[in-house]
Amino acid sequence: MSEGGAGRVDCSARPFDPGLQPERTALAWRRTALALLVGSLVGLRVLPLLLGDGGVTYAVAGLGVAASVTVLVGAHRRYRRVHRLLTSGADDRAPIGGGLLPAAVALLTFAAGVAALALALGGAVGAGRG
Repeated sequence: MSEGGAGRVDCSARPFDPGLQPERTALAWRRTALALLVGSLVGLRVLPLLLGDGGVTYAVAGLGVAASVTVLVGAHRRYRRVHRLLTSGADDRAPIGGGLLPAAVALLTFAAGVAALALALGGAVGAGRG
């Protein structure tokens, strides 16, 4: 107990709140990776209708699968680093999280949205000509 009064807990003695925040964050990143994987596999069924049966379909789906594996590995490495920092009792001022993984996923999502928009507009223009 701290000297601040009865019932107050000295939080500086504990490395982190045992509320499982790093575990919840890791699970959220795993769900994100799973959503990327499922979206890529669904794309494998839908893209041949838009792009034809060529290798482009498999390349796009393969990029999605590679992205999902990259997110999964990145999330695992991030969780291990954060957990190690929180439980080590080392310098409390050490940076915990980096913004590379969220930025990469946001950029990937933006690029996929722009590509989908281009496909949709290209299909609408092509349908208007015929």
